[in-house]
Amino acid sequence: MRGLLRLVACLLLAGLAMELFFVARIAAMAVVDPQSTAFQRSEAWQIAIHQGSKGAWRQEWVPYTQISDNLKRAVIASEDADFIDHNGVEWEAIERARQRNARAEELAARRAARAIARGKPVRPVQLRGGSTITQQLAKNLLLSGERTLLRKGQELVLATLLEVLLDKRRILEIYLNNVEWGEGVFGAEAASQYYFRKPASRLSAGEAARLAVMLPSPKFFERRVGSSYLNGRASTIVARMPAAELP
Repeated sequence: MRGLLRLVACLLLAGLAMELFFVARIAAMAVVDPQSTAFQRSEAWQIAIHQGSKGAWRQEWVPYTQISDNLKRAVIASEDADFIDHNGVEWEAIERARQRNARAEELAARRAARAIARGKPVRPVQLRGGSTITQQLAKNLLLSGERTLLRKGQELVLATLLEVLLDKRRILEIYLNNVEWGEGVFGAEAASQYYFRKPASRLSAGEAARLAVMLPSPKFFERRVGSSYLNGRASTIVARMPAAELP
């Protein structure tokens, strides 16, 4: 029994130490630009394994004021319309996503059964998230990409910490400088140069909207920059951008 109690105490202390580490990291981000994120380090490792020294890496930090307001509005309109108002987590959006995913998994199971019966390949189910910009930043900055309840719980805690320790402007600045926009393409400046050959400060509304639409699946859209879906969705985002409030 004593051994079990010591083990539980050690696990609790380890968990507390990890949370304190996260608090310190996030607090430092109020004044220090993060040099990399957990997601970027994982991607860099994958690129090094598969491409070696030939693998391209594009990223350049630029201040908030050097990122076009068009891009800020487009990303908010596309990813998190209530960014200014929420406290890091939108529980209703998470519940809606859960319900959509449950229906999607049910339909996918039926399609899979029919496909197997006909000897055809089974298509993977496409799940959607209800994450805010703050949650996405928390996940990319400090967590792994695994899908578990524990990781999701950590994401919610870290999103709350980000909102407590940083203001909305800083959260958006860090997000836009670190989010993925293609294979080895990270941040607004790198994406703007890669896709449009211009600095992020000069992005037009249409260009910004196209980048925003890419965010859920940047590697997919990197190979389909002229797709009809991307064009149509970008037009929708342009129409929504005037209503997007900036921090």
